[in-house]
Formats: sequence, structure tokens, C-alpha cells
Amino acid sequence: MRMPPCSRNRRPGAPGKRATAAFRPIHRRRLSFPISGKGWCGRRGLRASCSDDRLSALTDDLLLLILRRLDTRTALATATLSKRWSCLPRCLDALDFRVTDILPARYYQWISIHGKAANYAYGFGVDLKVLRDNIKRYERRAMRAMTSSINNFLDADDDQDRGSLGLRRLRLDFFPGHCSSGINRLIAKAADSWGVEDLEVLVKNTFQQHFAHSFPHHGLCYNPHNSRLRSLKLAACYIPPLKGFHALTSLVLQDLPDSTPTAAYEAIFTLCPQLQALHLKSCMLNQGVVAVHAPKSLIKQLIMEHCWFGLIKLYTLPMLESMAVLQTNVSYELSSFPYLTHLNIAFHRGVAKTRCVRVGNHYDLNQYLGGTPGISDLILRFTGYHRWFKPWSPTLLFPKLRRLLIADAAPCLECLHIHITPWEEEPHDDISWEPSEFCHNQLKELVIIGFQGTERQIYFVNFVIKVSTSLQLVSLYKNGHVQDRGRWDWDMVTQQYRWVNEEKVKILNQIADSAPCAATPVQVVLE
Repeated sequence: MRMPPCSRNRRPGAPGKRATAAFRPIHRRRLSFPISGKGWCGRRGLRASCSDDRLSALTDDLLLLILRRLDTRTALATATLSKRWSCLPRCLDALDFRVTDILPARYYQWISIHGKAANYAYGFGVDLKVLRDNIKRYERRAMRAMTSSINNFLDADDDQDRGSLGLRRLRLDFFPGHCSSGINRLIAKAADSWGVEDLEVLVKNTFQQHFAHSFPHHGLCYNPHNSRLRSLKLAACYIPPLKGFHALTSLVLQDLPDSTPTAAYEAIFTLCPQLQALHLKSCMLNQGVVAVHAPKSLIKQLIMEHCWFGLIKLYTLPMLESMAVLQTNVSYELSSFPYLTHLNIAFHRGVAKTRCVRVGNHYDLNQYLGGTPGISDLILRFTGYHRWFKPWSPTLLFPKLRRLLIADAAPCLECLHIHITPWEEEPHDDISWEPSEFCHNQLKELVIIGFQGTERQIYFVNFVIKVSTSLQLVSLYKNGHVQDRGRWDWDMVTQQYRWVNEEKVKILNQIADSAPCAATPVQVVLE
């Protein structure tokens, strides 16, 4: 019986010519491609060059665009790729050295654990000293790594030219007391050789310790007269000598040490007459009164914010245009500022919620606003539980004011915005609104946020409607807040509230639809 060809007992023989031909490659005609043959060859060429360094084939402008999107520490690390890459980080126009970029996530975890352990969240089995030692060890390691990176960058720059593109912005964020010589060397190099224009030196507080950074005896740099520094911000630093920086126009001082003498603050106004903007923030003035008498000063913008435990006396600033006094004890005569147009004043009066503890019955607005005929934009924020003022100040006249809270003294007022803080207790004192002898011809809009429909508030709305001849819209909102836009502008942010129908009708009936001196009916919106 004949065995089948696939039988296991049959040994397979050598393949014949016909079988061998079956495994030869078949050359078929290439299918047509929608792209031309030239494009197809180019695609094959790209595939073939995948192993090449296409990143280095880019121009310097494109590579710098990539480096600008990286943090400074990563951008400097690219210098180890090749000789060409080693020169590129020195062509960047902005450098940002931050110790927070080096600190690991475990550092913040240790801080969180220490805060909870201090409140006995984990019982009594946690050694706080070990936690503090670990946190400080991370801070020292991060500063050593940051200083090493800065020194390597400076050492390589000593032998190479930065090119035509100079450094414009330099920002430093570090812990004080750890390898500060490299920090001072970088600042001096940037100011003397690189032509830096914007410099920020921000000192972070170490764990449970507060230290300030001190500059060497020569200050920020060796040749301040040749410096192009225009903007300077110092946080938790001793004030360096600023005399000779003729290009410096903007200065921000924040969290200066308590031991900073008053003479150092006064020297800013006298030794830097070219300054145009000065911002003092959270500076503890514990060394006495800071007296400012600078008739040659060119300062146009002055911001004093949260400078407690001291007093600043402003006598002469002839070019001042904008001033903000925020939670700071400042004494001034606004008549000494003939060009002042924007003023922002914010104070918190009273520390107790009830009226049992009270210092003084009234505050005189003359102390803050007397003699200011040129002001056009004014923000008044007197918050706290003890905050009412004398109803009449004869010298408060604002002929050019367009946005304010006082009605009788601003004949050109166009927008009157009021934010009322919620008050849980019943009012104890009466507020008298003396009759006005003239009508406001420019006021068109009245907006009140925090309107509760009380008798006082309704009386005030009727009073404004009565004395405003051009008033068109009265918007009364129960919920909302004031959102700042810079230091001298704001937005009234409102929230929808559904009034009870009977209550809403009662309030609208109590508000006058028109006044004897009103030319057109007033639209009243209650939400």
C-alpha cells in the first residue's frame, strides 16, 4: 500500500528546482505613491538618518529658544553635551537660580511631619531633634549644589566671551549663611561685566531661623557708575551702598532686618535721586522715625505696605504722582505733592469684635486727605470694628476726583463704589448725613456690595439719588467682594442672590425712583 507523502516514516528529500523557485523573491511593480518620487526619497532619507544628531543641526536661535523654556539649572547642565552646547547657556538673556529647584520632595515631607509632630499628632514617640537635623541637612546640601553650579558657570565664563547678547534679568533665591561668596561673585559679575538690567536677590528663611544676607564692603559690584542696572529687588538683605547706580529707576525692599538703621532708609531718597518707583514691604522700622526730605528726588510712585512698629514722615517729594499707604504708619502733608493723582489708603482700626474696647470716637479724614486738589483716583479702605469718621472736614475738596467714596467733596465724581463688610451686631451710634448744598452733575453709577437693606443703607442710597442729577444706575448686591487690579484700580465682583419677593418689594418701595434734581429716572437693580 502506498504511503501518503506526509507520513512520518518517510524522510523528506531535497527540494527540486520548481520548489526552490517558489521561495525566490517576486519583483512586483512598485505601487504608485500620492507624493512625488522626490518626496518619497526624502522620506527614506529621513528614516535613514534617525541615528544622526538632528538636535545639533538646529540653528543657535532655535536652540536658545529651547533653553529659555527650561529652568536655569537644567539649561546649564546641557553644557556637558558638546563644545557647542557649552557656549549656548551663556547667551541666555535671563538666569534664575532657585534653591527650591534643588530641594527634594522629602524636604517638604519632613517639614510637614515636624509640624504635625509638634502638635503631638503622632504621640510622644517622635524625636523632633532628629527631624530638625534632617531638614537642615537638606538645606545645606541644596545650597552646596547650587553654589557649585554657580561657581562652575562662572569659572567657564572667565575663559569665554558671552557674545553680543547681554544678560538682562538675574534672579537668585537661596538660603543665607551657606556659601554666600559664590552668590556675591555672581552678582558682581552680572552687574560689572554682563550688563544685567533686572536683579532680584530673594533670601529664604531657613527652618525655624531668620537670617539676612549681607553684601561685601564694595556692595553689589565694583563699578556702579558703569552699571546698567535699572530694577532691583532685595528681600531679607541688608541694604547695600546704592550710590552711583545712575540707571537704577525701580527699587523694592522687602523683609529687611529689624536692625536696619533709619539712616539707610533716608539715604535711598537722597543718594538715589534718579529713582522713579520705590516699594517698601514688610519692613520693621524699629530704629526710630524715618524722615524723608528729598527736594531733588524724581520718585513718581511710592508704595509703603505693612511696615509696622515705626513711623515714616514724608516732607518733600515734589514729583510724586502715585502713592499707596497700606497698613503703615505714615505722616505727610499732601500739599507737598503737587502732582499727586492716584492715592490708595488702607487701615485696619480696632482689634476687638465688640465695642467694649474702643480708642477714640471719630477719625479726622483731614489727617489722610487734607489738601489734595489734584487727585483723580482714590481708594479708601478703613476696615475693622472701630471705623467711622467725622462727617465734615472743611478742607476736603476734590475738584478732579472721578472715583471715590465721599459724595459731598467730589463734584466731578462719575463712579461711586462701596463695599460693606458684614456686621453681626446691631449698630449703636447714629450717622448723621448733613444736607448737601449742591447736586452732583457727573455721578452716573452707584454700586454697593454687601447691601443688607438696613435703614442706614436705604437712607444713604436715597441721599445719593437725591443729590445726583445725572445718576442712571444704582446696583445693590448682597454678596460679592472687591478684587484689586494693581494698586490703584479695582473690580466689583458680584454674586447672585435670590431675595424673598416680599422683602425685595419692600426695599424697592423705600428707595426713591427719582429725586427733585434728577433729570432722568434712575434704574435700581437689587440682586
